[in-house]
Amino acid sequence: MFPVGRYSRKAHRCIRALQTVQVEHAAPQLYATLNGRKCSSVSTPRITTHYTVHSRDADSRWEGVEMERFVDEADVVIVGGGPAGLSAAIRLKQLANEHEKELRVCLVEKASQIGAHTLSGACLEPSALCELIPDWKERGAPLNTPVTEDVFSILTEKHRIPVPILPGLPMVNHGNYIVRLGNFVRWLGEQAEELGVELYPGYAAAEVLFHEDGSVKGIATNDVGIAKDGSPKDVFERGMELHAKVTLFGEGCHGHLAKQLYKQFNLRENCEPQTYAIGLKEVWAIDEKKWRPGRAEHSVGWPLNRHTYGGSFLYHLNEGEPLVALGFVVGLDYSNPYLSPFREFQRWKHHPFVAATLEGGTRIAYGARALNEGGFQSIPKLTFPGGLLIGCSPGFMNVPKIKGTHTAMKSGMLAAEAVFPKITAESLDSETTGLHAPEYTETLKNSWVWKELRAVRNIRPSFHNFFGLYGGMAYTGVFYWIFRGKEPWTLKHCGLDANQLKPAAECTPIEYPKPDGKLSFDLLSSVALSGTNHEGDQPPHLTLKDDSVPVSRNLSIYGGPEQHFCPAGVYEYVPLETGDGMRLQINAQNCVHCKTCDIKDPSQNINWVVPEGGGGPAYNGM
Repeated sequence: MFPVGRYSRKAHRCIRALQTVQVEHAAPQLYATLNGRKCSSVSTPRITTHYTVHSRDADSRWEGVEMERFVDEADVVIVGGGPAGLSAAIRLKQLANEHEKELRVCLVEKASQIGAHTLSGACLEPSALCELIPDWKERGAPLNTPVTEDVFSILTEKHRIPVPILPGLPMVNHGNYIVRLGNFVRWLGEQAEELGVELYPGYAAAEVLFHEDGSVKGIATNDVGIAKDGSPKDVFERGMELHAKVTLFGEGCHGHLAKQLYKQFNLRENCEPQTYAIGLKEVWAIDEKKWRPGRAEHSVGWPLNRHTYGGSFLYHLNEGEPLVALGFVVGLDYSNPYLSPFREFQRWKHHPFVAATLEGGTRIAYGARALNEGGFQSIPKLTFPGGLLIGCSPGFMNVPKIKGTHTAMKSGMLAAEAVFPKITAESLDSETTGLHAPEYTETLKNSWVWKELRAVRNIRPSFHNFFGLYGGMAYTGVFYWIFRGKEPWTLKHCGLDANQLKPAAECTPIEYPKPDGKLSFDLLSSVALSGTNHEGDQPPHLTLKDDSVPVSRNLSIYGGPEQHFCPAGVYEYVPLETGDGMRLQINAQNCVHCKTCDIKDPSQNINWVVPEGGGGPAYNGM
């Protein structure tokens, strides 16, 4: 919790209320509306009740409600307890100890526990970790599975074509470790706390605060105790404000606050739009006879066609029991609105090469998360008065490597090194109240992160050609393996993923096989394995800018793609009770915080905002 001695009696009540609401477990709620697909005399009822869409200023139910926030101050506030945020926090405290400086670093994380919202493959390249904590082995970092074998395949429906992994190609994993990233992040949190970093899991940063001069002042955590109809409950309490000399935003892919910052400071003015993928993952306990600890398998091809970017991984863990982590990644620039990444994943597991490993095993975990794929071309401006972007929030993932943890960590470390001299200077030399640290950009451009991302910049966009997958692989073989990315041109992406869908009338519906309950499963049983839970009586955090758009545009033109691309069954189109049309039903309780809906919605009408802190998935080492 926040330090006890700094707050008034009202503040203590605020904190107690936050705790109370976080641990309530209400029954799942179904958020329904009466949108008509056909012409109807019934006006569109309200689906969205969130205060970010409907201001409380004009709502009589909020008259007389105390809206004062309690304020605390730190030297640095970090938003997001992932690899980037925790690496920044650790590096800041290391520097403070080296220079014998007092430095208060506060980190807020929306998950109930550090690592509970973290999901990745993950095959970790330890370069940044070795720089940050050289004695990580002695400190017990959970890197238990060094890669011992690399396998790469092109899959057809029934067969496998082995592809040799030549030295120097991005998929070479010699020296890397197969990890459960949530466990690794939890360990990083322990290292940060030992150094004196203040960690506040269960507190979702909901709002960016600004000084009068426009520089970032800090963040505010979200209000709690709001009913699903948008009215205040008896336990309503305002969030708290955390002010800082500088705020580091490391929310992860497609961060809620980063979206606001892009607009506020026009940070994407000189870069290409970000492009994304969705990654779905499961953990299985398999037959010990099939277990090969350290084996890393990757594949492309079936069940996706050559024009849909994607692939798979299957990693054999070495953690005392025969576990494998497997997953499927689909680029969100696909065009067919009937495509379901979740069902493609389930279908992939029936390939003979994959099924041979899984048959007789038991699925024990499931989750999903969006990931950045824009790479070098899509990196925005990283600094602005009062703040910096770090990690997967701006997007430092090396797409052909399928790795971003090492680059995210390094970006956090470089950010710490850029802001530390300014924060601790005896006289603050800043034109704005919030400190500006443009040095971060320069140090990043001079680091191995920039060199690495620039070298692979053309691999992802090279797949946009007549031959699709095969043309992209040929380009990679020639221009990366031979020339190491030194070609004098930079290819472009195709634009926003949301703009790539074709109308449903121009596409062929995809018939997916029914799950067999042995290798493939339905959505609801999958979401149950994610541990996802939200306080039921709160406004849905999947907000709509216009409640009429889902039926009038998304369903009528694109066939309702929300019900296909969501990996958690949040969006459903169901018949109106009157029988004269359809309505959108939002099952916000199911949301695993993947952000896919905010990215892929063809109308860009969905705005994902943070729910009450502590809500969401409860991943255990994903």
